[in-house]
Amino acid sequence: MADYTIIADISSYILQRLREEMCPSLITSPSGLEITSPVEQNRDCVLGLYLYDIQEEGEIASPPMRRSGQTMMRRISKPYTLHYMIFVNGSSQSGMKNQDMLKVVGRAAQVVNDMESVLPNTLQPWLEQGEPPVTLFPARLKLEDKVRVWQAVDKPYGLSLFYRASPVFLSSKIALEVPRVREASFTLLPPEEGGRGS
Repeated sequence: MADYTIIADISSYILQRLREEMCPSLITSPSGLEITSPVEQNRDCVLGLYLYDIQEEGEIASPPMRRSGQTMMRRISKPYTLHYMIFVNGSSQSGMKNQDMLKVVGRAAQVVNDMESVLPNTLQPWLEQGEPPVTLFPARLKLEDKVRVWQAVDKPYGLSLFYRASPVFLSSKIALEVPRVREASFTLLPPEEGGRGS
């Protein structure tokens, strides 16, 4: 299952796709799109990708173990959902007009909507077992919920898009070694003859 870097790998994949499709046609330099938050005063960044929440799915309980190889048992991976915000950076000094910013947001929405699901082993080629694809889809948040995300970083609401990426399975490092049965022997005993009269 995917290693702990899968969260960073997915974020980098989204950023890479946005850069490929939007630079230099709408944003001159790839540095104009960054993994950042609205708090950071990055004057070169025009469009930011902000991972604002990581939600564990399913019940909070000790997960069962599964066999890994011949002699190991490992905890089953837990699924997570990543919550992203794509936002226009108000600190940018790009000199873009409002109309141009709307084009940037519209193109970003188009790129994400057209983005296919990504397989974890594409991001982590060393994975041995196949995993379900990670899909990015719109998060249907109410306006007040979007405002809360901005308020959490002490910023006024700004033009932004919200998405979720799931399922993201995160592996466990907890493993137990199980003794391997090498040889088994069985002895058949004859039935007892007691109980007969003479």
